[in-house]
Amino acid sequence: MKVIEGIGVNGEMELNKEKKNIIGITQSGLILVLVVLIVFMMVQINRLQGTARVINYAGLVRGATQREVKLEITGNQNEELVQYLDDILSGLRYQDGHYDLIKLHDKEYQDKLQVQSDYWEKLRIEIEAVRSRGYENTDIVNMSETYFKMADETVSAAENYSEKIARKIRTIEILSALDMLCLVILVIMQTLMAMKMAVQNKLLEQRAYTDAHTGLPNKGACEALLRDQDTIVEPTACIMFDLNNLKTTNDTMGHSAGDRLIMDFARLLRSVIPDKHFVGRYGGDEFMAVIYHTGKTEIEELLQSLSREKDRWNNNENQIPIDYACGWAISTDEGTCTLQMLLDKADSDMYENKQLCKKRNLGSHQETQK
Repeated sequence: MKVIEGIGVNGEMELNKEKKNIIGITQSGLILVLVVLIVFMMVQINRLQGTARVINYAGLVRGATQREVKLEITGNQNEELVQYLDDILSGLRYQDGHYDLIKLHDKEYQDKLQVQSDYWEKLRIEIEAVRSRGYENTDIVNMSETYFKMADETVSAAENYSEKIARKIRTIEILSALDMLCLVILVIMQTLMAMKMAVQNKLLEQRAYTDAHTGLPNKGACEALLRDQDTIVEPTACIMFDLNNLKTTNDTMGHSAGDRLIMDFARLLRSVIPDKHFVGRYGGDEFMAVIYHTGKTEIEELLQSLSREKDRWNNNENQIPIDYACGWAISTDEGTCTLQMLLDKADSDMYENKQLCKKRNLGSHQETQK
């Protein structure tokens, strides 16, 4: 079951990695689209600003022409104003002159401007006629009214074009907002996935260093702890335990009974040794404990408490009897040492204790036979 769960977690992590890659590609695409939209918007804004200038000068043409006609009717010739109007119309049509005008790429506007420019040439001829014959003998008034209407139509066409650009800008703003919203959603998704993967990684790490039968730290976790080569500073004790008769239990009662014995002993250790200290399964029938900030008296009391709990457990007829050998060492007796050195000393002490247990059990067996 643990293996299946591990495979499931690994499969889910692979799926999350694929999702992360897809989100990353999508995010890059959205960023690229956003950059394109921003550039396009800047172009449209610049065009809108130029269009506003065109509208302004197209309106000036109407007002200046009206002023020129009035001056000519009253006999006040103003060639500079006529030249001013020529320059503006040329700038509107060909994007030249001194007024920094742009050419609007709109057919309706260009058609209106062409008609207005052509009629301006006729109006100029009529202005020359006014100067030579007097306005009473010309059609300057009616022609100027017609020209004013044409100028108004040109301005209206430019305004329509400006509105088209404004609509484009509004559309780009909406698309940009949607793009940024999608990016925000993707960032949130990435954050959630990263948090989920962190939890899964922690879970896998816990499983990698947890014994499946007992729930205690496994041999890998014990070895990781022992790899610390720092000299022990605070008083620390290391205790090694070895379950007696595990092989006999497996042979006579089956491996399920042996597994049960291991789990029972693990629970017994964890119930007596406080959680702040380390307890792990070091091997098949071996367990180790590291007791921090302690002394000899505390270790002796702890082992006595463990022995009492073992006896209480063994008094229950429904349980498989627990018997163990143990050995311990404390840093205050060893001087300068590492945790591995302390474990080696405890292991040696445990081996001696195990031999004594065997002799004691053998003696008890012989007494029983007598």
